[in-house]
Amino acid sequence: MGLDKRNVGRLALAIQVAFQQLGVFDTSNTQVPLSDSEAIPFSKVQSIENVERTANLERVVQPMKGVLGPSVESSPLKDVQAELEKALAPEIRNNTVEIKSRRAGIIISLREIGFYESGSPTLRPSSKDAIDRLAAILKVRTEGLRIEGHTDNIPIHNGRFASNWELSTARASDLVKLLIDRYQFDPTRLSVAGYAEYHPVSANDTPEGRGRDRRVDIIIVTPPELLRASAEGSSPAAQPAPAPAR
Repeated sequence: MGLDKRNVGRLALAIQVAFQQLGVFDTSNTQVPLSDSEAIPFSKVQSIENVERTANLERVVQPMKGVLGPSVESSPLKDVQAELEKALAPEIRNNTVEIKSRRAGIIISLREIGFYESGSPTLRPSSKDAIDRLAAILKVRTEGLRIEGHTDNIPIHNGRFASNWELSTARASDLVKLLIDRYQFDPTRLSVAGYAEYHPVSANDTPEGRGRDRRVDIIIVTPPELLRASAEGSSPAAQPAPAPAR
């Protein structure tokens, strides 16, 4: 079944209006400057008939709730992020640790230059103080933690590892073992992944870029109830408590 030109034009206009409201286009604003040469001028679309061509979009499209990418202030884990940034301030200043907020959680990147010898899965003894401070904050939390190993795109061939897959997974596994054995973390909170070079955070065409990609990420996973509360723009306290595990 084909669509007539009017329906196609209305669909195209709705898409354009939505993209402009989202600010996808560089020239986006709250006006819709469609010319009279368009197949279906803005002022003649039946669904929004009698609205002037320069009408404010808020009269046509309901404003979005929330934001596309949460800032630190709106993150449901902003309290732990602030605490981590304070505790790891020396490492952040010397670029061996980076902390980022994402809707799915807080990402703590431990860069190889500060925590690992090249090709080794074991943390440097000199990193113990930083790991102590990090573990002290994370141990008293209840969120799940996902430990991810990452490498650059230079193939590894040494006596222990035949590929970057093995090295990235070994580093993540070694850190999980440390959290359990030394710091008595609950194992049910922890998971491990090794991504080799396939989840880069920087281009691998410079030494600096490759250095940023050689890392272990600790992700504090945002609980589902906080994700729902954040999406709905309400307080987590207003959400129903999750059913107890059986």
